Amino acid sequence: MAIVTLLTDSGEQDHYVAAIKAKILSTNPSIKIVDISHRIAPCDVGHAAFVLKSVFRDFPKGTIHLVAVDSVGKRNDAAIAMQLEDHYFVGVDNGFFGLITDKQHQQIAELNTINPIQTTFPEKDIFAPAAAKLASGVALTDLGRPMGTFKRMIDRQIKATKKQITGSVIKVDNYGNLITNIPKEAFDILSKDKVYTVQFGGEKFRRINTSYQEVEEGDCFILFNSLGVLEIGVNRGNASELFGLEYDGTVIIIFEE
Repeated sequence: MAIVTLLTDSGEQDHYVAAIKAKILSTNPSIKIVDISHRIAPCDVGHAAFVLKSVFRDFPKGTIHLVAVDSVGKRNDAAIAMQLEDHYFVGVDNGFFGLITDKQHQQIAELNTINPIQTTFPEKDIFAPAAAKLASGVALTDLGRPMGTFKRMIDRQIKATKKQITGSVIKVDNYGNLITNIPKEAFDILSKDKVYTVQFGGEKFRRINTSYQEVEEGDCFILFNSLGVLEIGVNRGNASELFGLEYDGTVIIIFEE
């Protein structure tokens, strides 16, 4: 059974999500639709990219991911369908898809080039039919005009030397945990046989935990999470509030020779 996922900034109080689903199911009622999230803040491309990047590879290859965040885009942003890492993505070419992977695409088609329509609701009228057709076995190249490339936004990067890694908070999750862009791979390489200090929000720690339960209730934990990046939290507390750190806050790991 084909799977179409939905990631939108439409919220849950209006008809928009239901209308997108209705359009997909009217094309093929056997399609399985999975909601990723509809609670992305309006046009918050960064948050949406983090969410999709964190989960899309967990779905079977061949899954179609419909992204309806900042769907109208700017004046010259095209509606596209793309194959990337053996998954399919449908949305607007506003730079979003460059944030979910740095790998090269397999193929891209510009949508709405065959009998083009004007619409104020591209999620329903353009993205949904394209996703439904892909899920029904239609080739991506039959959906529109081939494209050579797509727009890429550049995500925040760490700064790493032999003495220090400087990273950023890229997400404050629902628990108030601070998720950073510092990868375990970089830490493992630079920390070998060295003493280190993790600094953030005026605090300094000399440990990395292996689980959330390793610290007592109310204490801070620092660990590499299931995404392979450094996460800071408080056991049954809110690290963002406690340490005064939010999105784009700085986290530094200093290594001693």
